[in-house]
Amino acid sequence: MEPALIIGIIAAYFGLLLLIAKLTSGDGSNSAFFLGERKSPWYIVAFGMIGASLSGITFISIPGWVGDTDKQFSYMQMVFGYLIGYFIVAYVLLPIYYKMNLTSIYSYLKTRFGLWSYKTGSALFLISRVIGASIRLLLVASVLQLILFDDLGVPFEITVLVSVSLIWVYTNRGGIKTIIWTDTLQTAFMLASVIVTVYLISDALNIEEKGGIIEGVKNSGYSRVFYFDSWLDNNYFWKHFLGGMFITIGMTGLDQDMMQKNLSCKNLKSAQLNMVSFAGILIIVNVIFLALGALLYMYYEQTGIGANALLNEDRTDLLFAEIAQSGKLGISVSVLFLLGLIAAAYSSADSALTSLTTSFSIDFMNVEEKEESEQKRIRKVVHVIMSIVLVITIIILRRTSEDSAIWTLITLAGFTYGPLIGLFFFGILTERNLKDQWVPWVCGAVPVVLGTIWYLNKNDLISWFGEYQFGAELIIYNALMSFGALWLISFKPKDL
Repeated sequence: MEPALIIGIIAAYFGLLLLIAKLTSGDGSNSAFFLGERKSPWYIVAFGMIGASLSGITFISIPGWVGDTDKQFSYMQMVFGYLIGYFIVAYVLLPIYYKMNLTSIYSYLKTRFGLWSYKTGSALFLISRVIGASIRLLLVASVLQLILFDDLGVPFEITVLVSVSLIWVYTNRGGIKTIIWTDTLQTAFMLASVIVTVYLISDALNIEEKGGIIEGVKNSGYSRVFYFDSWLDNNYFWKHFLGGMFITIGMTGLDQDMMQKNLSCKNLKSAQLNMVSFAGILIIVNVIFLALGALLYMYYEQTGIGANALLNEDRTDLLFAEIAQSGKLGISVSVLFLLGLIAAAYSSADSALTSLTTSFSIDFMNVEEKEESEQKRIRKVVHVIMSIVLVITIIILRRTSEDSAIWTLITLAGFTYGPLIGLFFFGILTERNLKDQWVPWVCGAVPVVLGTIWYLNKNDLISWFGEYQFGAELIIYNALMSFGALWLISFKPKDL
């Protein structure tokens, strides 16, 4: 695709987002920015959350995952775990949030345990979301650099700065009230892109002669879903399934980004309906993305296009990009890829920036206790600061990350969201209180200790676990160890 066409598509796309921002931002009040004035239709929230949940990582990294014989469709094992996790979020966590009328979900910890627990929960989210959003944007910025900005001589750092600046522009005024609607548009673009691309690649492969898409993918050699071979392997079913369940509880139910959308619904029943509907649709969407991955590898085998992306088996994220931009499938696939990529990336990144601003403003700047004019000023300053933090983190990850984006995200989520799960569910499942001032030390020490063990084991520097490989279950170990460590600093209320 010609650079002028790529720039034109990006400009038109963001022009549309800015128009939506202008139409939906209202008076730019904190009420609209943080909770959308609690007037968001549940079905709009549910549809938009698909894009926010999947992001550019799903759009690019999941299809690239399929070619590994130890992975293939094994990601569905985790997706089935996600489904159980969404029901726990809908019927355990959401009732608590709505009953307490929360804006920041971490305020629950202040009521339950005290100030230090509250600050610890919020800090864990901030670290988690900054890393998660940065990984997602890193992947997209890398693709844009590959297909456009390298040829124009633009440094990667400028690409990242421009990308984050564009997000800041259309989220600065309306916040979550704007995000609800831009996410809906971006989800529609993303799904349309992948579905049409699946059809066009299938046509190029003459898939109908192989019994259609379903039979073609099934017989492709890339469609294995379940792995029960050995519990020592990192792709073992129960590691993926239970890990997926915990990841959903952490990355959705205890994540200000995702819960901020749910809390913008009119009432608890609407929010629960949103969550359950979203969970069901997500299974279908992930199957489509994995099918796309199988088709991409089948296309590579037939044509040889995509070889450059597969030179490094740990970084297959760029396979879709290379095939789409080769021009062999026609200009329509190139345009659809670009639109889908931008939509998938920014539907996640824009809500992440908004939630980071919300959490820091409320949990650390105590914005709700300020005068109204001061509230808005603080929020705007924090919005700029969080944008800068994202830019710096993306650049650091670009220079240090080696694994594929999806696995990097899952691994880091285990270390940051694990203690958050332990802390929240200690409050929900027990009646014990905590020595509040000790909570930051406990929740900081557990992931450091387990992270050190994981790193040493991964690099064969210790042999304590034999052939055992850590997988998605890392988040479970973090959560359980955090829960146990918190028990050691807890006491019964009557002991006061």
